[in-house]
Order: sequence, then C-alpha cells, then structure tokens
Amino acid sequence: MRQIVLDTETTGLEPEQGHRVVELACVEIVNRQVTDRHLHLYLNPDRDSDPEAFNVHGLTTEFLSGHPRFPEIAQQLVDFVRDAEVIIHNAAFDVKFLNSELKRAGLPMFPDLCGKITDSLMVAREMFPGKRNNLDALCDRFGISNAHRTLHGALLDSELLGEVWLAMTRGQNSLLGGEGDSGRKTGAGAAAALDRFDASGLPVIQVSAQARQAHEAYLDGLDKAAGGRSLWRELESPATAEGDSAPA
Repeated sequence: MRQIVLDTETTGLEPEQGHRVVELACVEIVNRQVTDRHLHLYLNPDRDSDPEAFNVHGLTTEFLSGHPRFPEIAQQLVDFVRDAEVIIHNAAFDVKFLNSELKRAGLPMFPDLCGKITDSLMVAREMFPGKRNNLDALCDRFGISNAHRTLHGALLDSELLGEVWLAMTRGQNSLLGGEGDSGRKTGAGAAAALDRFDASGLPVIQVSAQARQAHEAYLDGLDKAAGGRSLWRELESPATAEGDSAPA
C-alpha cells in the first residue's frame, strides 16, 4: 500500500486569476510507514505572490526566480504520484492548482495520474464534526508537535499531515477514539470508523509456547475465580485459541 501526502503553496487563491504553484512537496508512506523518499520543489511562478499569500509562506519573488518553472519538473511529479493514493488536506484547493499547472504543461489532469485522492480534511470533519479541523488543530488533538511551524511550508506541512493521517487512521483512534466523555464511538460512528480502518500494515507477533502456557495458566485462574468458564473463555475466538500468532 503506497500513499503520498501532498501539499502546495501558491501565489494566491485562484488559478483562473493567473495564480501559480510556488512550492510542491510529496512525502511517501508505504504500509503505514513514512519512508525516506520525498519530492520537494520550489517553482518560479513568473509573477509576484499576493500579500496575503506571501504572509502565509514567506517565499519572495527574488528567491523563486532562481528555481525551475513547473513544466521543467512536471514529469518528476507524475512519476512520484503515479498510481498511489494521494492524501491532501483540503484537496479541492491543491488539485485545482495542479490541474492548471499540468494543463499548461500539456499533461493529463492530476486525478488521472494517481490511483486515488483522499481529502484528509473531509475525513477529519467526519471524525470530529463541529470541531476545528485545520492542520494545527489536528496536531494539537493528536499530540503532534508543530511548534516549529511559524510559516506554512509544503514539505513541513506534508510531514505533519503524514503524522496526523497515521494518527487519524490508527486502529485504536479509528475504532475507539471519539472525543466524547467515554472516548468511544458507538453505532454508526463505530461502523464508519471500522470501514476506514486498514489492518494490512499491522505486524504479526509470534507467540512462544512458554507464553501460551502462561496465558492458559492465567485463564485457568480466571475460571477458578469465576466458579466456571470465564468470560474470556467464552469470547476467545477459535482462531486465537488454536493458533500461535496474533496481530498487534
């Protein structure tokens, strides 16, 4: 399972008004592990950034003028995201800019390049309705340090979003991690979380014969205390009882 966490910085809010991408970053996740592969590029937009955009990313026109234009690096992006699931926070914004840049370069639209686009903002809103779900709020919610994030930067934001995404989709948080008093999801919320949970990256830990014997001895003690068959015995699945390994 290959996923790419992507972020961009731009000169403004609307590509239809001539605004361009000035920074692009992709961070790779394979089987729920962040790898050391990433793509990070500054781009010459051939224009100034709007003051509001500059206040967000701090990239000057002079600095960006020394970097390549998008068509010169477009194939690097195509190759990096090809067939992967791409995770973007507020995907509609980034995708409209990427589509505009790809069209200028004579290349297919972004959704045609990757296997799937997942909007982490939409997922967060489903998990935490009525809460603030921007990147800073999610970092706070999951205990991820973003103290070094004084300005937005595509690479830093991609790295933080990667950590947030793994925390959002971790088994315990997805299945049990609500924000109510009980800290548990129930009903439709639990079912939706279960649908999102991906167990493919969980390691399988082999249980030794000695550990199995100690476990059985502990259950014998529970049976004795319960005056019969303990609840654990009732709930223990045949696969677990007969096998010698379990996911953890």
